[in-house]
Amino acid sequence: MEGKTPGQGTIAGSGAQRNTGSLIRYAQSHFDAAHFHGLMAIYGRPLKGRVVALSHDRGRKVVDFVRCSYLGLDNHPKITAGAVEALNKYGALHWSCARTRLNFSILGDLEAALSDLFAARVITYTTVLAANMSALPLIASGHLTGGVRPVMVFDRLAHATLAFHKGTIAAETRVETIAHNDIDALETLCRSNACVAYVCDGVYSMGGSADIEELRRLQKRYGLFLYIDDAHGISIFGEHGEGFARSQIRGYLGERTIIAASLGKGFGASGGMIMLGTARQEELFRRFAVAHAFSASLNVAAIGAAFASQELHRTKELADLQQALRMRTALFDSLVPTDQTGSPLPIRTVEIGDELTAIGAAKALLDRGFYTSAIFFPTVARGRAGLRLCPTAGHSEDDIRGVGGAVKEVLAEIEDSRQH
Repeated sequence: MEGKTPGQGTIAGSGAQRNTGSLIRYAQSHFDAAHFHGLMAIYGRPLKGRVVALSHDRGRKVVDFVRCSYLGLDNHPKITAGAVEALNKYGALHWSCARTRLNFSILGDLEAALSDLFAARVITYTTVLAANMSALPLIASGHLTGGVRPVMVFDRLAHATLAFHKGTIAAETRVETIAHNDIDALETLCRSNACVAYVCDGVYSMGGSADIEELRRLQKRYGLFLYIDDAHGISIFGEHGEGFARSQIRGYLGERTIIAASLGKGFGASGGMIMLGTARQEELFRRFAVAHAFSASLNVAAIGAAFASQELHRTKELADLQQALRMRTALFDSLVPTDQTGSPLPIRTVEIGDELTAIGAAKALLDRGFYTSAIFFPTVARGRAGLRLCPTAGHSEDDIRGVGGAVKEVLAEIEDSRQH
């Protein structure tokens, strides 16, 4: 995505501007086209592996390359059994009260287990969005940075669930946005300000990653505070699946790094979490973070599923799944060259350009039995539309070869139509 983050205008000091109206006006017709072709808001039933039966199309079976369950754990029998076992044991799905009042004991067990697994103080949330909503205002307040309100610096490609909060944060402190992975610009801000907090993704949802080594260098030199949303990096990196960011930070996190992550995606359950480094941070989050103090916890089924997943993360099966993911991704790369070819990250994007052409390409793939994501503004920059595919450990080699061949066919058809 180029320019300002979609839905956001320039933000500095206490002022904030949004351009949601123009975003909708520009993108509405493309969403209409994607819905018309049956590419969005569809319903289905999971079958074996990555196959889905489409409810709206008489149960037609397609191979799904949309889900971000990179290790194929979202229908793993041990994880679904964990959800059922927890429901049967507790006899309730949900308690309608804030977490500052009453919690299921299994939730305490889960957070303790995750804290041990990831060598951090872990708090769980219903979503990563809720985790980000909780963390960013607390960081902006200065209570995590020695009473000094930091300049909040966002990577331009920071996920929408991060960027959306710029306006709220601007009521607390100054907000800046810099070019993607622009370490030089970030260092300049560190030099000229007493306190800086950087907000970024670990693994970006359209491919690519943060430069953790360089960010740690700035942290050591200037005291840079790091808030890293590693939703797409969790489970697929690290001996215990601690994620792209956490696996590169030895020892404890300390007081200047917070990592958010997903309990869905690679982890295979549901919800989000935050990894904290100090007892004081945990105390502040449990008392004042909005999605903790004024909202409920994960439901019991999600807690049970996550507990089963953390147990699996301690076994050899995790390494086997990580290796299978690497093999499937390498196979896809051998069939379809992309800007991400050779990357250990499991996200591949095929740029096409025109929005309607990209939507047509996704429809052509669906007709061939492969469900992929048509990506267009505001997910990517205008005129940079294309396809997003997620090879996973749950795909068979035949699945990968099949989609690779189908993508090449569709791209050849597009090129032929352009030449004529």
